[in-house]
Amino acid sequence: MNKKPTLFTSLSPALLHLFDLTDSIVVIIDVFRATSTIATALYNGAARVIPVSGVDECKKLGNELAGCITAGEREGKVIEGLQYGNSPAEYPREFIQGKTLVLTTTNGTRLLHMALEKGCSEVITGSFPNLSAVCDYLMNQEKNIILGCSAWKDKVNLEDTLFAGAVINRVKEHFTIHDDSSLMAEEMYMLHKDNLSELIQHTTHWHRLAAYGLHKDLHYCISIDVANVLPVYKNGNLVIG
Repeated sequence: MNKKPTLFTSLSPALLHLFDLTDSIVVIIDVFRATSTIATALYNGAARVIPVSGVDECKKLGNELAGCITAGEREGKVIEGLQYGNSPAEYPREFIQGKTLVLTTTNGTRLLHMALEKGCSEVITGSFPNLSAVCDYLMNQEKNIILGCSAWKDKVNLEDTLFAGAVINRVKEHFTIHDDSSLMAEEMYMLHKDNLSELIQHTTHWHRLAAYGLHKDLHYCISIDVANVLPVYKNGNLVIG
């Protein structure tokens, strides 16, 4: 009998160094809102999403690339010098189709670059809007998995942990999981899966973003399979896998 690959959950970028990423797939999770926006933009026909860590790099690419949109927020507001924000609602098909989105975010894009630097074999991005695409892919790869929660300024957050739990609940029969973070994430998801919307409104990130009037965004970001594509990182770009 073939040995099952392993699955671990990193609840914060500050914990990522504790895991061996060699030859592993890392799932970048930033539910509110980067990975939800990435899935939505690609689902609606974006040619690619280029995730960058810094604002200056985002502006530079915006000036260099044709058909390019620059996007990023800090504290719920579009960054000066960029064109758009991190809201999935800003990227309907009639606007984003065929275009390149260059996106900088506080947590998610930073974690993505950390994972690449630590030698993982592949990066994909996950959120509730593309839950099934992520799970179907992972179950078919026979590779070790790290579920990487972007958290908030290195502090654990509930929405990313719940998404990790949702993934684990679907894929666990295909993996060896001896990891208390994964156990906690799945238990928490199973306890609250029928009232996610109610629970998530108590989270600190919800309160922070709701204060900017982003309630519709937040409800969308916990809606399952509404943008069910698989963003895969290839040659500096996130594209549909």
